[in-house]
Amino acid sequence: MWQRIQTLYLGISTALIFAMFFSRVATIMAPGGEEETIMYYQKIEYLLFLIMLFTANAICLFSFKARILQMRLGVITVIMLAAFQIWLGVDFFRNKDEMVFSITAIFPLVCAILDLLAVRGIALDEAMVQSAYRLRGGKKRK
Repeated sequence: MWQRIQTLYLGISTALIFAMFFSRVATIMAPGGEEETIMYYQKIEYLLFLIMLFTANAICLFSFKARILQMRLGVITVIMLAAFQIWLGVDFFRNKDEMVFSITAIFPLVCAILDLLAVRGIALDEAMVQSAYRLRGGKKRK
């Protein structure tokens, strides 16, 4: 399972998404100098998005035997990660005066890039397997 680089990409992406469950989104600076932190699990929209992303990434990580399913689920995950990153960007520009966002706000972008690299590697592996199958005349080895 861990013999290919795309599995490492998917593993790192899954770990980053899992880390977001315990991270803060932003810190609100009050006029009196007080700070209030907002965690990802405190906003139900973010929590639902993270649950969907973690589940999709974990299934994609452990479905290495079915490459076509893994590629399709990887592409869907990349689309969901891009949507989540856009949503965080909109929240950032909407509240940039009173909130200080943490570095974890760009994790979805990093995960999307890693998942895209993984999908590309899986597609190349599948193309190589299919071409080897055709070169042997479509016969399976016994």
